[in-house]
Amino acid sequence: MDMTLDRRQVHARTAWSAVFSMALCVALLIASEFMPVSLLTPMAAGLNASEGQTGQAISISGLFAVAASLLVTTAAGRLNRKWVLVAMTGLMLGSLVIVAAAPNFATLMAGRALLGICIGSFWALATAVIMRLVPAAEVPRALAVLYGGQAIAGAFAAPIGSYLGGLFGWREVFWALVPLVAVNLAWHVVALPSLEARGRQDLRSLFALLKRPHFRRGLLASMLSWGSAFTMFTYLRPFLEEVTGADVATLSILLLVLGCGGFAGTWAAGRFVTGRVAPLLKLPALVMGGVTLALLGVGGSVIGTGMLLALWGAMNTAMSVIWMTWMSQTVDDAPEAGGSLMVAAIQASILLGAVIGGLLLDGFAVQATFLGSVALAAVALLLIRDGRSLLKPA
Repeated sequence: MDMTLDRRQVHARTAWSAVFSMALCVALLIASEFMPVSLLTPMAAGLNASEGQTGQAISISGLFAVAASLLVTTAAGRLNRKWVLVAMTGLMLGSLVIVAAAPNFATLMAGRALLGICIGSFWALATAVIMRLVPAAEVPRALAVLYGGQAIAGAFAAPIGSYLGGLFGWREVFWALVPLVAVNLAWHVVALPSLEARGRQDLRSLFALLKRPHFRRGLLASMLSWGSAFTMFTYLRPFLEEVTGADVATLSILLLVLGCGGFAGTWAAGRFVTGRVAPLLKLPALVMGGVTLALLGVGGSVIGTGMLLALWGAMNTAMSVIWMTWMSQTVDDAPEAGGSLMVAAIQASILLGAVIGGLLLDGFAVQATFLGSVALAAVALLLIRDGRSLLKPA
């Protein structure tokens, strides 16, 4: 009896070590993917490109992430999922080296494309892996830990990147991420248990899920919610520089405030996102869209902007836990296929947000970009309503 209990305790410790190693990978993925947000202006200057063009460094990673998320479960076949995750972390390492050493804009985009493959593949498998590592009742808490990595990256990556970029240059910021990813790669090898593939996935399993009306509606609603968020977030630095009048130091502080709000969002999500997820689905679009609209009115005030960004940051991390919990409950019979479609939808929305926001920024002004974000949030709210139509039929 005691030996059985000891084995369970050892398994629990091993499982949570694996969860934390994945959380660190999330932090590094988020930092790598969105570091151009905090370095947009110097990167554009260094590569002789416009800010709108440089923003497409995020959209290109999103494009490849969409493709990778849809194809990874088929391409990986019966490969052990542990080694797929290890390989994707190695790919992130390579992409950072390419970006940091990029002599021109085309090389930068190639490195970002590799990162997109890593992002799409990792996220497509992450929730399914979490569901295998911990008991069902612990999945929301494990997801909160996983997205705690997002909060860490949101709190520190952007402000530190902005600050260090001002001191040393944007390339050095990307070089600084390389040893951290190498450490995470080693941790994956040690902590992740063997995760044999559970049957072969193919594109038919994805189409089968899309035939479910409630899942289709939820997928579209999540796309609109993320699209709204990243239409605004991708071009936040130009807004803070032009409207708020932030210098590098103030910019770093405001980004830190936004990121620290993410810790509150992660804590709240782990505590309150449980069984009844339907009433929570509308909160991201409602709160983040409202904050974006309010920024257009009080963006000239550093204090007012900081307070609003803290609220935005809290909901940003909570949004991931809310929608992935919805996915784990709605397609619990096909978590890898569901994860692939969810990640494809999210990355497509990030891609479209970066493209649309960049066009509005270059064609009009940053205020037009923020209004586009608000419009997407409004459409999301109309689709979600009370959230019940997005749930699996009883």
